[in-house]
Amino acid sequence: MYDYYLGGKDNFPADREAAERALTVVPEIRYSARSNRAFLRRTVDFVARTGIDQFLDVGAGLPTQNNVHQVAPGAKVVYVDNDPTVLVHGRAILGKNENVTIVEGDVRRPREILEHPDVRAALDFDRPIGVLLLAIMHFVPDEDDPSGILATFREAMVPGSHLVMSHVAIDARPAAADGVTKVYDRASSPFVARTGSEIIRLFDGFDVVEPGIVNLPEWRPDPRDAVPYKGIGSYFLGGVGVVNGDG
Repeated sequence: MYDYYLGGKDNFPADREAAERALTVVPEIRYSARSNRAFLRRTVDFVARTGIDQFLDVGAGLPTQNNVHQVAPGAKVVYVDNDPTVLVHGRAILGKNENVTIVEGDVRRPREILEHPDVRAALDFDRPIGVLLLAIMHFVPDEDDPSGILATFREAMVPGSHLVMSHVAIDARPAAADGVTKVYDRASSPFVARTGSEIIRLFDGFDVVEPGIVNLPEWRPDPRDAVPYKGIGSYFLGGVGVVNGDG
């Protein structure tokens, strides 16, 4: 669905059908998805400029526009997804790239991802790393302990590591949350509606860099990321957190 919102061609009929249902409820989803992709480009570029040259992108989905390895050429990148179809097509799309690894994993089981032999072979957890959780945590229900998931990743990250996260926020249009939830109820990963304050709490334990946890277009905007839709912000909040050396 995400690739379809972005205007890509690497999606399936079921994705397109579900995406069109979601768009009837919140037409601005397409704008928000594009804002999220632009946020990925800006944040990965920011993290790479700090000297980090290895990234773990969890819930990556099908390769589409401005992938991490394209934004940070030369960096080691591990893409993680739990959809076998995504894995097969992702490997075919990316081809052979010695800096890119694709593994099967579920964000709800972070320890399995962190201990995956291919992840360990590709990334050095004794050095700072960038962990990306973009548009994925709003598919994690409260019973799967999203705060605990973030804590598990944080504990595996040495000081200087960065977390990049974006999450749908329902504050702007709470009435639409039920309709979107019903669309995703038919998918393998149901949508979980959360408020901005709940999203901010997921960053607990990280030092959040300026400008904080904000509407995506407000995070260090770049004219190259201009999108045609006018009059609203993104329905995503996002930010970048850093692991400090205080424990």
